[in-house]
Amino acid sequence: MSTFLIKNGTVVRPEENAPADGEYLDILVTHGTITKIGPDLSADDAEVIDAAGKLVFPGVVDAHQHWGIYNPLGEDTVTESRASAQGGVTSAITYMRTGQYYLNKGGPYSEFYPEVLATSEGKAYIDYAFHLAPMSKQHIEEIPSLVEDHGVTSFKIFMFYGSHGLHGRSTSQSEFLMIPEDENYNLAHFEFVMRGIQAAREKYPELAPHISLSLHCETAEIMSAYTKLVEEEGTLTGLAAYSASRPQHSEGLAVTIASFLADETGLPNINLLHLSSAKALKAAMKMAEAFPHVDFRREVTIGHLLADIDTAHGLGGKVNPPLRPRDDVEALWEHMLAGNIDWVVSDHACCKDEQKFGDDRDDIFAAKSGFGGTEYLLPGLITEGRKRGLSLRRIAELTSANPAARYGLPGKGRLVEGADADIAIVDPDVVWTVRAEDSESTQEYTPFEGFELGAKVTDTFVRGHRVLTDGVITGEPVGRYLQRPYL
Repeated sequence: MSTFLIKNGTVVRPEENAPADGEYLDILVTHGTITKIGPDLSADDAEVIDAAGKLVFPGVVDAHQHWGIYNPLGEDTVTESRASAQGGVTSAITYMRTGQYYLNKGGPYSEFYPEVLATSEGKAYIDYAFHLAPMSKQHIEEIPSLVEDHGVTSFKIFMFYGSHGLHGRSTSQSEFLMIPEDENYNLAHFEFVMRGIQAAREKYPELAPHISLSLHCETAEIMSAYTKLVEEEGTLTGLAAYSASRPQHSEGLAVTIASFLADETGLPNINLLHLSSAKALKAAMKMAEAFPHVDFRREVTIGHLLADIDTAHGLGGKVNPPLRPRDDVEALWEHMLAGNIDWVVSDHACCKDEQKFGDDRDDIFAAKSGFGGTEYLLPGLITEGRKRGLSLRRIAELTSANPAARYGLPGKGRLVEGADADIAIVDPDVVWTVRAEDSESTQEYTPFEGFELGAKVTDTFVRGHRVLTDGVITGEPVGRYLQRPYL
């Protein structure tokens, strides 16, 4: 399909001067690039794709996924990219680090990252990139080479790993993180990571706008203490217990610490990931006032916007930070409608049933953390957003344009002439029920099981390649590694 014309659809563009709910335009695609947008375009020799009655969105840039965390990276690259395409996702940026999980290896990124790239090459149905986490002193020293040699422009800190493992208490930090025994993953390390990233920004000034640091903001000491309290009291169970064991003020405190360190180190590009509570957002907004020279970006997930501790389907909803009570969900939506959220992601982490649950399927603390959901990102946000007055243009900003611009993908996330033909066509009038068995993901359950959504992606194009046709995955893997900045 080298040349085709999408006609009769309502095109949703994220530009500020674009209509809030889209406009009737046609899109001409030639050899994977958008070559013309306008009303009543002539088809000439192009194949015509009739999008009458449907919405035409820029392909989603899901900037927070985890391929290879619980399953082999090569396997996840295939299956979870297929699930991504079901949700209109055309580019995924997935988090990667050394240590337990992922490749289960330590050592320098000069050895680790080429293996990551080789393992995923040729397997993805969508385009992809990686955020990397500097876990050791050596990794900080490697930041410039990661930027220059591999086009990695985004990095991550897991603040709660100070004395907490991925799922709960950890007795051996160096063993879990696979870092030298004489090093610690703590606040001092976080500061030095920031200094290392800022040094890279200064070394490559032309790339500086695209180089940023993302933080998972929870406080290890508070979580450890509250986990003990919740378990000893024994009055809470399930997702309510897990939320209480990682309380909301733990997020707020971590946001505050991270923001002060950003100011101290002169690092201006800070992304606050998956904020889940009113207290986390309160801290984030106060820090933006306190440090106006820091360009904070605030992220929320579709899981935290759609589900709460009572509505999620079973313990499969365990995730970090936890799903929260309904009051926190409503607070997230208040900030969303006020314009305080910069992008929405899935935090997709496929964790199969046998891995997710321990011997006691009712023990929330024995369950693994994380779940998939990229296939519900765009449909879920359209469904709930329309109910609350969120415009379609704003949804395109939150799911496509904003994350693409921040993370060094200016050639993605917009429907403009010259951009990649990454396109999601959505039927806004289909009411359907979420069933895990309908997903291309290998995860056999979903916390959204039984949720009723009011929009569905019918077709997905990655650089003009149609990878989803009438709701069915089609073709072969066409995804490419995105060396950033990708213009």
